[in-house]
Order: sequence, then structure tokens, then C-alpha cells
Amino acid sequence: MSKNGLIQIAGIRDAEEARLLVEGGVDWLGFPFRLDFHREDLSETQARDIISVLPNTVLPVLITYLNDADSILDLCGCLGTRAVQLHGKVVPELGEALRRRSPRLALIKSLVVRENAWERLEKELQDWASWADYFLTDTFDAESGASGATGKTHDWEISRRLVEISPKPLMLAGGLNPDNVGEAIRKVRPAGVDSHTGVEDSQGAKDPELLRAFVAEARLAFAQL
Repeated sequence: MSKNGLIQIAGIRDAEEARLLVEGGVDWLGFPFRLDFHREDLSETQARDIISVLPNTVLPVLITYLNDADSILDLCGCLGTRAVQLHGKVVPELGEALRRRSPRLALIKSLVVRENAWERLEKELQDWASWADYFLTDTFDAESGASGATGKTHDWEISRRLVEISPKPLMLAGGLNPDNVGEAIRKVRPAGVDSHTGVEDSQGAKDPELLRAFVAEARLAFAQL
């Protein structure tokens, strides 16, 4: 879990997309469920079937806005995910409860970047440092109120500062695509990157050419760090 240069792609719609991502060299596959602003990409049954046949080299991640340990652990058990990305309004006590009840479950805590939020982000990072295995910065969209899958970037200097002070690896998300992921990695120096809409076509399906370009640009930039 401490590997650097990770690539996560979120929003898998079916088994064919999952196969495309695995064959494309993606490390983590993100499955968003119980969301605040976005429709789910597939059913829990479909996700469970996909996850059950993933190779051990690929980590399935539940991305969720749930905020209580029982619901999160129940959903992880249903899907077969070995990691959870907490993307809603959650308190550090939740991290403590998840760590105590499921020590092997990897915890990724999102840090949502918005204007004039540095003090909040710094405190959130410090409060969660004992429980999170990874942090992930993402973008708040003031127009929709969404804090993920917005297709929008944020001030990478904020993420860079968080990387510098974080005691845990930090991943970068928010509007990343093949055209900007290399520059983002070189500026922020994250442990990994995450993309959702940045590798999709106009219909919301994962685009093979965009995916290959994204992975190639990210791998090149990580190698240059």
C-alpha cells in the first residue's frame, strides 16, 4: 500500500471497462456508491461481480459519502472492496472506528480544495493522520456543490503544500486528463493520481486512447521525479 506512482481511475460502468483499465496498467479501480451529487455508474451486484474477478495486483476502492462505520463496512463487505475513500463530511472518530473494527481496510481520506480553505485542510490532515493510509485532494465545484467527478482542477500549489506537510502519501485528483497530468505530477509531486471524467468520451464511457495517453503521461512524469 505504500507504493508511489499510483494511478486510480474511478467510475467503472461495466466489466469491459474494468478489463480495459486493468490491461491499461491502472493500479486502483474506484467504485463510487452512496453519493451526494452524482448518479451511480452501476449496481452493487454488478460491481461485486466485477471486483470478484479482478487480479490481486489491482486494488478495488469504494468511494463513498457514507459517514457511519456500520454502513461503510457493510458495503465494503457486500462489494468485496479492500479500501474505502471517504469523500463526505466525516469526523476523525469514524477513522478510529474503522481502523479498530477492520484493521486491514485501507483508508483514503479526501481533502476537498476550495477558496480560502488552507487552515481547514491543514487541520483535517492533522486530525486524520493517525487513521488514514492515504490522503487525496479533490476539487469543490461551487456551481453544483459537488466535491468530486467535477472535471475541474484546483490550485495545485495547495496540494503541493499538503504533500510537503503530510505524514502519509497524498494523491492528486480533480480535472486530471492526458493533457495536464504530467504537469500536475511534476508540480505537486503526489504519491498518485486519480481521474474519472478526464479519460471519458462525450457519452461518459472510458475512452481507450485517452486512458492509454493518461497512463503513459503519468508514468513518464512519475519516473522523472
